[in-house]
Amino acid sequence: MPTLTPDRIAALLEPYIGASVAGSGSEVADKNTVVAQLGSYLDLLLRWNARTNLTAIREPEAIVQRHFGESLFAAKMLVGRLSAGATLLDFGSGAGFPGLPIQIYLPQLRVTLAESQGKKAAFLREAVRTLGLKTEVWSDRVEAMPADRRFDCVALRAVDRMADAVNESKKRVAGGGTLAVLAGDEGETVSGVGLDVFDVPASEKRRLFLYRFEG
Repeated sequence: MPTLTPDRIAALLEPYIGASVAGSGSEVADKNTVVAQLGSYLDLLLRWNARTNLTAIREPEAIVQRHFGESLFAAKMLVGRLSAGATLLDFGSGAGFPGLPIQIYLPQLRVTLAESQGKKAAFLREAVRTLGLKTEVWSDRVEAMPADRRFDCVALRAVDRMADAVNESKKRVAGGGTLAVLAGDEGETVSGVGLDVFDVPASEKRRLFLYRFEG
C-alpha cells in the first residue's frame, strides 16, 4: 500500500505547480504520471531513509511539500527556458533534489545527478532504475567531470558551502544557459548576469534564483 494516496500527493503539490500539470506545454508530463512516479519515489525514499540518512525530513507529507514541491516549482519555472532535449546538471543531488522531480516533470530533459557520497549515489541509481528514467548518475565530484562538459542548466539546492558551489557551477553553464539556485537570500552570489527571482510557494524565506548567462 502506498504511503500517500495519489489524490493526497496532488493536493500537497497544488501550491507549487497548480491544480493541473497538463496544458503547461507538450514537454510537461501528464499529471497522473507525475503523481504516480512521485508516489513510488516517496515510498523508495522512506524505505532507504530508515537505514541510510538521506534526508532529515522523515514525515511523508513534509517530504512531498518541502522536497518534491520546491523542486517541481523550479521545474515549472524552467518551462519555456529549456528546449526539449536540453541538458541539466543537479549539482550535489543528495537524495535527488531538485533533479529527479525536474526529470519526472520534464521527461524530455537530459538530467545528470551529481552526488559524490557513495550511499546517496547508490540510492539515486536505484531510484532511476525503479522509476524507469533515463537520468544519468555521476557518482563523483562535479570537479572530476571533463573540463569541457557544459549544461544548458545547472541546478543547486541545499548544498554545503553554497557560495563555493555556485562559483563552481558557473563553470558548468553553457553559453546562453541558466543557473537555478533554490536557497534563502544566500542565493544571490552571482554578478554580471541577468537574474529573475521568484518566491517559493508556502515558504516565507525560500526563493528561486534564475541566473541567465549570455550566449
